[in-house]
Amino acid sequence: MGYLAVWKVLDEMVTDFRKRKMTVPANIVGDLRYAKTLINVMRADPSNLETSQKIEEYLRNVETYLISEGRERLGNEYVEEWLKRLDEASRAPFNEEEEEARFIPGVPREKRWIRVKPSKELPIETLKALARDLKLSFGVQKDGCLLVYGEDEHLKDFVKKMATKYGLKAEK
Repeated sequence: MGYLAVWKVLDEMVTDFRKRKMTVPANIVGDLRYAKTLINVMRADPSNLETSQKIEEYLRNVETYLISEGRERLGNEYVEEWLKRLDEASRAPFNEEEEEARFIPGVPREKRWIRVKPSKELPIETLKALARDLKLSFGVQKDGCLLVYGEDEHLKDFVKKMATKYGLKAEK
């Protein structure tokens, strides 16, 4: 089953509901989010059967709600179009799904990147100096975060030094 392809169609359907000023309950949005997380987990360990069962359960919950609500409020024609898209998506083989691309303007494709939110403990000037020391490129984004990018090993060193030198704990 093309889990990511099905997830994308369901995500588009949720977006379409919202554009039509229809509310989608938090538990449905949560199920969609959990499914996406488990899809990423499954990429790391495709042999875990329990993960695929959970993904299918979450996707089925979201699909059931959206199709039922869509049929009730928007009619059969609307629902049939989405069911056709879901059917096509479900036929995509899992291992051939495209990687989700994250495009950041100005960052070369082969470079890794991280966004860092400055704080009192770690002001932006300190972050810039650390990035310079490790031969990394950086830029300040509109929201005040520092986008740091470069070679994978240098970026890992940046994160390690940030954490050890300044005794920071990761936020979740």
